[in-house]
Amino acid sequence: MKLSRRDALAALAAAGTGSLAGCAALDSDTDSPDGTEAIGGDELETVIAVATAVYPSAVDGVDEFVERYVDGRTRSDPDHASAVTEAVETLDGYTETFHDDRYANLSAETRREVLDYMSVDTVDPVPDGTDAERVRRYLVNEVLYALYASPTGASLAGLENPPGHPGGIESYREGPEREQ
Repeated sequence: MKLSRRDALAALAAAGTGSLAGCAALDSDTDSPDGTEAIGGDELETVIAVATAVYPSAVDGVDEFVERYVDGRTRSDPDHASAVTEAVETLDGYTETFHDDRYANLSAETRREVLDYMSVDTVDPVPDGTDAERVRRYLVNEVLYALYASPTGASLAGLENPPGHPGGIESYREGPEREQ
């Protein structure tokens, strides 16, 4: 399944970002229309690497989707952008200790192993918690939320009518086994 820019915008709307104005027209760089930076290129690369590690293999178009979502999400909330940057620094520091390289430079299999060793899958997502809890909250949960809040990603989980995706009365009368 291919994720699109429209999926990223739907996920941003579901996340309740302040404004989506101009999101579709932004270039892939990190400069916002007012000249401020959301997050840096290295940080964005790491968030995309996390997404490729945790997304199902059936998903295509991850890079552009995550880039659009993270850009819109961090641009509308500077505190969130700082928290994402700190979580990336924590994850990169962890991988440099054990693998002598940044998280984004590791192989896909090693990326998944790093998240497992860090116990990111078993901790609660706590904004001001331990390193693993913050990585879970600001990196793993954020990209998973974006995926499953989008119409394409939600269909992977069998959700016919995800938040922000219109379906009308017809969708409530028919079960999820409806063929499309």
